Amino acid sequence: MTRISRVGVAATVIFIGLSAYAASVGAWKLLGITWVAFAAMALAAPLGVRHHDEGANALVWGYGLASGAMVTSAAVFLVPQAINHHPKYGGFGIAAGLLVGFASHTVGHRLAHMDLPVDRTVAELAAHAFSAGLIIGIVYGNMPDLGPTLGLAIVSHKGPAGYAAARRLTSKGRTASSLLLPAAALGIAAILASIIVLPGSGPFRGVVFGFAAGVFLHVAMDFLPRCEIGSEIHDHLSVEGDAHALLDRLRVHAVVSTLLGGVIVFVAWLFVV
Repeated sequence: MTRISRVGVAATVIFIGLSAYAASVGAWKLLGITWVAFAAMALAAPLGVRHHDEGANALVWGYGLASGAMVTSAAVFLVPQAINHHPKYGGFGIAAGLLVGFASHTVGHRLAHMDLPVDRTVAELAAHAFSAGLIIGIVYGNMPDLGPTLGLAIVSHKGPAGYAAARRLTSKGRTASSLLLPAAALGIAAILASIIVLPGSGPFRGVVFGFAAGVFLHVAMDFLPRCEIGSEIHDHLSVEGDAHALLDRLRVHAVVSTLLGGVIVFVAWLFVV
C-alpha cells in the first residue's frame, strides 16, 4: 500500500484554504499561476515513479524549455522594471539576487550532510518553492497589470523538477507523495506575499524588482540541462559503459530546447501580453 505524506497533505489543505481567500479578493491571475505550478509538480511526480530506466531525453527537453523561458522572462519583464524604478539600485538588486541565489544553493547543498526530519530532496525543493513564491507574490501583488506570461514561465520548471525528484525518492524507497509539500509551498508563499504593499520609493522598488530578477536568473541558469558525466542527466541514462556519445547528442537537444523556450516567451509576448 502506498504511503501518503501527512505533511504534503497538510500543505495542500493550507494551499486550498488560501486559494479560497485569493479568489475572494479577485486575485485570479496569481491563483492561476500558483495552481499551474502545483499541478505541474503533482502530476509529473507519478510519471517519475513509473519511469525507472528512461527519461534522460525528456528531462533535457523539460529543463531546457523551462530554463530558456525563465531566462527570457526575467530579462524581459523583471530587469526593465528594476532599471526603470532606479538604474543603479536596480542593478545592485540584480547582482544581489544572483549572488544570494548562488549562496542559497550552496547552503542547500549542505543539507545533504545533515540529519533532517524530512528527505533532503523534498526540503531543498520546498525551500526553493517557498522563496520563489514570496517573490512571485510580491511582484504580482504590486503589479496587478503584469501579464501571466512571466509567472507561468517562472513556474515552468516545476514539471521536470517533480519528475526528477520522484525518481530519486522512488529509488530510495520513499513516497513521492511528499512532493505535495514543495508543490503547495509556492502557492502558499505567493498568496501570503501578495498582501505586502511595497513603498513607492524608486530606489527601494528598484532593489526589490532587481533582486527578484537576479534570483530568477540564477534559478533559470541552475536548471540549464548539463549533459556531463556525473550530472543529473547522466544519472538518468540507462546505458552501460562509455556514455560520451549519447551525452554529446543530448547536448544538441539541450541547446535547441533552451532556445525554443526563449522563442515561446517571445511569441507569447507578441500575441498574448
